[in-house]
Amino acid sequence: MSEHVKVVLEDGVMEITLDRPDKKNALSQAMYAAMNEAMDRLDADDAARVALFRSSGPDFTAGNDIADFAAAAASGRPPLAGVFIQKLAAARKPLVAAVPGVAVGLGTTMLLHCDLVFVAEDARLSTPFVGLGLTPEAASSILLPARIGHARAFEMFVLGEALSGAEAARLGVANRALPAERLDEAAREACRRIARLPRGAVAATKALMRDSDALLERIGRESAIFGERLMSAEAREAFAAFMERRPPDFSKLG
Repeated sequence: MSEHVKVVLEDGVMEITLDRPDKKNALSQAMYAAMNEAMDRLDADDAARVALFRSSGPDFTAGNDIADFAAAAASGRPPLAGVFIQKLAAARKPLVAAVPGVAVGLGTTMLLHCDLVFVAEDARLSTPFVGLGLTPEAASSILLPARIGHARAFEMFVLGEALSGAEAARLGVANRALPAERLDEAAREACRRIARLPRGAVAATKALMRDSDALLERIGRESAIFGERLMSAEAREAFAAFMERRPPDFSKLG
């Protein structure tokens, strides 16, 4: 279990807290391993009725820790993010998120698998995959356009434009936008309400509302393309530019 992911189960609510505030909760392989373990526990433990994803500090997550992610990719080991994405799509119990500050990459796409999402009014949700030479993941290539329309989703994926928390609520990515100081309590109250409901009816309703097989099929297609892109010259240039703190130059890559 990573020291940067805290998991607490109380009164039916499993809180999964990203706890790396000094790095804006950037996600490392160790953090993914801990979240995968938490998702397995959520599925297996009858005492867990609902999961709440939240964070320490002013931000939800800056997305993947680029250095850690690049090192995992270079080693030939499959990034654990892919396992986490599959577990989100296959989850049988409700998932809730409380999102302050920045939510980058998977920090935004994972919300599309949550059943309730509460965001801070001034949150910034972004999916800047193309700028890193990559493509969308987590079935977001179908889920995000379904929520906000093709044009706005393309703008987020390709141009890296962000949604504010208020826009996310208006467009249906989130249930409610709140002042940041009210975020956790609103999400926790929703979780407590879910935990008191008949679990069979909750699970059946979630299953009827989401076609997990179709989502997993799209995730498989996305993962294959993402893996190819990860090894591309464009991605190598993007990662090198990030580490060297300079703008990437794709002009000579064809």
